[in-house]
Amino acid sequence: MCRLYAMRANEPTRVECGLVRAQNALMAQSRGDMEGLMHGHGWGVADYPDGVPVIVKQTWAAFEGEHFTKAAARVYAHTAVAHVRRATVGPVSVENTHPFSHGRWIFAHNGTLPGFEEVRFKLLEHMDPLHRSEIHGETDSEHVFRYLLSLFLQHPEAGLYDTVRRGLDQVVAWCAEAAPEKKIGLNIILTDGDTLVGSRLNRSLYHLRRDHLHVCTICGKTHVHHDAKQAYRAIEVASEPVTFDEVWTEVPNGVVYLVTPEIELELQPLSVEA
Repeated sequence: MCRLYAMRANEPTRVECGLVRAQNALMAQSRGDMEGLMHGHGWGVADYPDGVPVIVKQTWAAFEGEHFTKAAARVYAHTAVAHVRRATVGPVSVENTHPFSHGRWIFAHNGTLPGFEEVRFKLLEHMDPLHRSEIHGETDSEHVFRYLLSLFLQHPEAGLYDTVRRGLDQVVAWCAEAAPEKKIGLNIILTDGDTLVGSRLNRSLYHLRRDHLHVCTICGKTHVHHDAKQAYRAIEVASEPVTFDEVWTEVPNGVVYLVTPEIELELQPLSVEA
């Protein structure tokens, strides 16, 4: 179990309120989510301030000290990803802390792969040697990340959206063979700063769509220096609704999603049963 957050907008946007100050900000979820679980085994915040990913990670809880607050306050970008960890696979360490990265790619995961001891070998077998050698931690999450990038490297013409859907279908099938009595948890976020794809499978996930400037009721500001030549658009995705005064929509279970260039949320069902 973990909690994750992502934002994609057509103008640089601040996410401090969603991560720190809102009623159910990610920092509050690290102390205790809606199920009463603490996610205190590390945190990470990533964005693309100048087109290049910048990631800040620590192994302690987001609510401890000022480091998470300062990292969140720094973010002003088109794309941002944040994560608070409740460790299930792999010990508490920086190497096992999300988000993971490779070049421009950023990845975060909420869930657990059942039968990972067996599934790990299949992931490695189908992984490009480059990505196999770049695994630094022990988590199932990092292995899925490297596997998906390997698929995309092998067949870039298929597109990231279809590659992720096909790859996750295979991961689910491998887990079903290894541990048929257990349910997989596979909420992911994968982005290169321009394209953002993700999934929901057996973990909670919500999204909020904005198609106009929004004055935040927490800070009284719009979170953006608006360009009047275009209509502001943004999508936020989170494990739980971050604010209580806005309408967050639940993402259907068993889907892969894409934030389109027009900042719309497009959904495709996974082949597996949720």
